[in-house]
Amino acid sequence: MGPRRAGLPRSRPLTLSGGRGGPRCPASPRPLAGLSGLGVPQASGCASAQGRAHGCASTRSCKHASTRSCAYAHVRTYNTNAQVPDSAGTATAYLCGVKANEGTDGGKSVGIVTTTRVTHATPSAAYAHSANRDWYSDGEMPPDALEGGCKDIARQLVENIPDIEVILGGGRKYMFPKNASDVEYPGEERHRGTRLDRRDLVQAWRDSKPVMMMGGLAGGRIDHGHHEGKAKQALHEAVELDRAVGLAARLTSPRDTLTVVTADHSHVFTFGGYTPRGNPIFGLAPMQSDVDRKPFTAILYGNGPGYKMVAGERENVSTVDFAHANYQAQAAVPLRQETHGGEDVAVFAKGPMAHLLHGVREQNYIPHAMAYAACIGPNRAHCGGAAAAAAPAPLPPHPTMALCHPLPMIPYPMPPHPSATPAKCHQVPKLPCHHAIPSECHQVPEL
Repeated sequence: MGPRRAGLPRSRPLTLSGGRGGPRCPASPRPLAGLSGLGVPQASGCASAQGRAHGCASTRSCKHASTRSCAYAHVRTYNTNAQVPDSAGTATAYLCGVKANEGTDGGKSVGIVTTTRVTHATPSAAYAHSANRDWYSDGEMPPDALEGGCKDIARQLVENIPDIEVILGGGRKYMFPKNASDVEYPGEERHRGTRLDRRDLVQAWRDSKPVMMMGGLAGGRIDHGHHEGKAKQALHEAVELDRAVGLAARLTSPRDTLTVVTADHSHVFTFGGYTPRGNPIFGLAPMQSDVDRKPFTAILYGNGPGYKMVAGERENVSTVDFAHANYQAQAAVPLRQETHGGEDVAVFAKGPMAHLLHGVREQNYIPHAMAYAACIGPNRAHCGGAAAAAAPAPLPPHPTMALCHPLPMIPYPMPPHPSATPAKCHQVPKLPCHHAIPSECHQVPEL
């Protein structure tokens, strides 16, 4: 934790994403909580699932914590070389403040808490710089990358950023020597260590961290559930992450904590069928197809493993257990894995300067707004002096209105148009390491 600035609140060790407050109360530096794969349709589905779990007919009577915010925005999620993004490039945008190629990571943060493996593309963008998101350990790297001195993602987690104070998540096998037995699953070969350098990275990290504190959260298994077409698993994962947001809200104050909740990208998930209020979101729609006269579930996917044909016709879902946790919702196009969606994702915010996050923005605008609120980085003209030292003014009744909070101009790098950017900026060469992302194209500001 750095030195305390005069007149500003001391940084708290815990924060998430969400919004309320005014511009006269600068916030402490905060990492970001991300819900991997939770686009606008998925957020609505999460709210419906949570409302039903509490016996409510709608989300009006059972609001989930992540939408109890006074600031709301949409952000564009495309990568510099892809209209429909992947998790690595989008996480780099909302953590580092720059758009990036799909499949590439680059950035910094101070804490990692995730329900997926800590070396996964979404959390690793906070600390790793890799030309290939799948280089979890040196056992997954090609010989030329190792010979060139490139680091695997697990090693970067331990060595790159000394300020990382907490690491909670999965993926132990990438931290241990090859064939080392797992402490929890000693008899399962698939959980054995993968490291060729024979290092124990967990012990190496523990040796350097006598004191721990918590940084941020990521609901990484939301994304995995959707890729498998298992909507029930994905939405319940979102509900659990939402509970964590609610707990963080109870542990912090919106007067000195800027909370932001967002996602890296969306999925080709939808729910419809003219379902009435109170209809189970995991149930059947109240109508049949007027083409094949068969029922369908309220939740559907545009593509994925749920595509099934029986005797040359679409499966009759009324004969299967569509309420089961592992049920794969019907999909229009057969794929082994469902794909991401290219639409905007939502940003929810509360706390000081939450009004900066409204309207439609580029995804890499998010960390620059957070840095502005926290008085860190280059945009600090509004910080210090009498304005910062004075007691914060009472919160206005409508903190997101532009009349109450004139929006400052926050400089941030605009994503390049493909036609105006050198080809090398949109190509990841086979020879990896930092050369795969030219520094002149991806200047990451010190947040």
